[in-house]
Amino acid sequence: MAMSSGEVTLVGGGPGAWDLLTIRGLRALEAADVILTDHLGPANQLEDFLDLSGKEVINVAKLPYGKQVAQDKTNALLVEHALAGKKVVRLKGGDPYVFGRGFEEYLECVRVGVACTVVPGVTSAISVPAAAQVPVTHRGITHSFTLVSGHLAPDHPKSLIDWEALARVGGTLVVIMGVKNARAITETLLGSGLAAQTPAVVIENGETPRQRVVRATAATLADEMEAHSITNPAVYVIGEVAGLAHP
Repeated sequence: MAMSSGEVTLVGGGPGAWDLLTIRGLRALEAADVILTDHLGPANQLEDFLDLSGKEVINVAKLPYGKQVAQDKTNALLVEHALAGKKVVRLKGGDPYVFGRGFEEYLECVRVGVACTVVPGVTSAISVPAAAQVPVTHRGITHSFTLVSGHLAPDHPKSLIDWEALARVGGTLVVIMGVKNARAITETLLGSGLAAQTPAVVIENGETPRQRVVRATAATLADEMEAHSITNPAVYVIGEVAGLAHP
């Protein structure tokens, strides 16, 4: 299928602070005619670092539909503007291909013949813990880390995660999008053999002025999150590395 004259660039905006956007991502934004944003990454700071004159900014996070319909609408907007000859940037939090549904948008562009490229971003899974002085690996302590989405509870029929295996594998466990299911997740891990005193930490609104860090153990993490009214976006880390930094 012949490509259109317009193009789509999927840009990873990083975890929150606009100056964690990559140079390539910034250049794509500067060249864009249309920018589709949501509520993550530097979306609310565009005017702080970008001349928006002549650019159309569309907040797809506020579309009045359910989540799946909203994604379909986002796909349609990307294609519509690109087929009209526009340079379109889809600005996403973190990295477009790490639980960002970016590849779905890429596939839709390819399906209709729209050129689409991706600009990787700084994923919140690693950078947000780093902002709280929590390394996901550390020599002599752990040589591995596992990243999972906590969007679905462990007993959800559509969950693809073997939580029992994660409790046994060791290393560092990083959970994003898991605030709602924190209690179910930690109870499953503990019931599968994870030591109750395993250090844990949750970082809310990482790399923003509203960042909060709450330290706990695997056994107390859910209680501490509730006590501090932790909300999304938040990342929590379970593993020995979570106990390394001073509060």
